[in-house]
Amino acid sequence: MAFGWIDEQARARSRAGLVRTLRPRPADSPLLDLASNDYLGLARHPEVTEGAARAARTWGGGATGSRLVTGTTELHTELEGELAAFCGFEAALVFSSGYAANLAAVSALAPHGSLIVSDAGNHASLIDGCRLARGTTQVVTHAEPDAVRKALQTHDSPAVAVSDTVFSVDGDAAPLAELAEACREHGAGLVVDDAHGLGVLGDGGRGAPHAAGLAGADDVVVTVTLSKSLGSQGGAVLGPARVIDHLVNAARTFIFDTGLAPAAAGAALAALGLLRREPERAARARTVAGELHARLTAAGLEAVRPDAAVVSVRAPSPEGAVRWAADCRAAGLAVGCFRPPSVPDGISRLRLTARADLSEAQIERAVHVIGATRP
Repeated sequence: MAFGWIDEQARARSRAGLVRTLRPRPADSPLLDLASNDYLGLARHPEVTEGAARAARTWGGGATGSRLVTGTTELHTELEGELAAFCGFEAALVFSSGYAANLAAVSALAPHGSLIVSDAGNHASLIDGCRLARGTTQVVTHAEPDAVRKALQTHDSPAVAVSDTVFSVDGDAAPLAELAEACREHGAGLVVDDAHGLGVLGDGGRGAPHAAGLAGADDVVVTVTLSKSLGSQGGAVLGPARVIDHLVNAARTFIFDTGLAPAAAGAALAALGLLRREPERAARARTVAGELHARLTAAGLEAVRPDAAVVSVRAPSPEGAVRWAADCRAAGLAVGCFRPPSVPDGISRLRLTARADLSEAQIERAVHVIGATRP
């Protein structure tokens, strides 16, 4: 029977407690949200939603084509200029998603014969970029610049190191300055995904590369998403103008994909404007993360110290993590649930989002619910 193997895989997932399900949420959910990536609380901000509506009224519901045909509007160009200026890079290129941006950056910058040195904790989109690239990938120990250095010593042709800036599972930050130093010793480029750093780290939320003194470097390329701190959708690649020009001509997820919807571009532009005016939002997100960590550990839970706005709490098992998250939901709290195969170390977790707009009362309530429902 065609696709008969799917049924066996479904049974295996069920036996392992790893079945994923979709849970549509209503527009007016009563749950306290510590599960989304809306770090700055901007997804529903009136200026952001109005930016989206205004763009849709002006440009229509969709981009109407690929960026090289009809999908580039003046709005896209404005957003690219604002992103590059805010983060401190020469140029930017907007994609329909952060996933597409990562596929583009890695695959287009690792030609045949090149070496890609990839952190073992990288996000799936970076891993898939490595798989699509024509270079050879070597996976190295998580957050170890010396491991990157050792891998680069064995290769004479073009090379690039690839890493998240803030890892999405535990929320720990990569040692960016040390990674850049290791790459420069061997003439390699550095590609980093700042999805969880933009809006949270750096001066006024300008991102982890900016904080590490790497903004504008001619050997550093940064990818970002518009769907987390900026409360919108889409992604972008930031870097030297010649790298961006190369992506326009070589990145398949740019050339053959429909451009980002105008509403998303308009929302991201409005969010950037808000962040410029209210840079304290970034610091508040970090403060909330620290508060969550301190209170959870004081309650006897095993929480990983956050470097940005992700707070990870260890669970006893995949089944225990699922049950814990469900019990939190029943008590009015939405939390993330990470388990194999989504976690590279096989350890299941609750994943909490430290949003800048959480009140002290909401932080206390979240900690109480998590502690009271622990398996």
